[in-house]
Amino acid sequence: MTGFAMIVRSIVAVFALSGPLAAQPHTQAPYAGREQREIAALSEQEIADLRSGAGMTMALPAELNGYPGPRHVLDLADQLDLTPGQRTIADLLMAEMRERAVPLGEQVIAAESDLGRLFASGTATAEAIAAATDRVARLRGELRFGHLVAHLAMRDALSPTQRAAYDRLRGYARGHGAH
Repeated sequence: MTGFAMIVRSIVAVFALSGPLAAQPHTQAPYAGREQREIAALSEQEIADLRSGAGMTMALPAELNGYPGPRHVLDLADQLDLTPGQRTIADLLMAEMRERAVPLGEQVIAAESDLGRLFASGTATAEAIAAATDRVARLRGELRFGHLVAHLAMRDALSPTQRAAYDRLRGYARGHGAH
């Protein structure tokens, strides 16, 4: 048994022996209803977003620091006065991102499902959890990377003036677009 597992068992034992504390009713149940989900860790919206390749705020560090996203650039194409070449670049970046993101999203869904199944089946062990969470983290990291590099490439395709306009149009208080 690992040191971590021994600590967890000790903590569980303390709480189990604390009688009156354990008998206290909980006043809030923030996860009530989630046990009915297909995958407990993912809402229906998150599953839909993963399946569609949506950004899900994965590129927020880029977005909020002067690295526009291709989807939003296309949405603002007229206001940004995109050239035909810039539109083509944004379209290609979107297509490439979706091409990577959709299969990775499906893999994230499957990995989260597998992790949940470990617990639902009663077969969870520290080693199985480590492997399952490593898989989820790796896949989510790959998915996030794809979204972030699309923002990086999109920034390079826009002029400083367009980046500043993008920030203004998106309502960002700091004008990072001219970096």
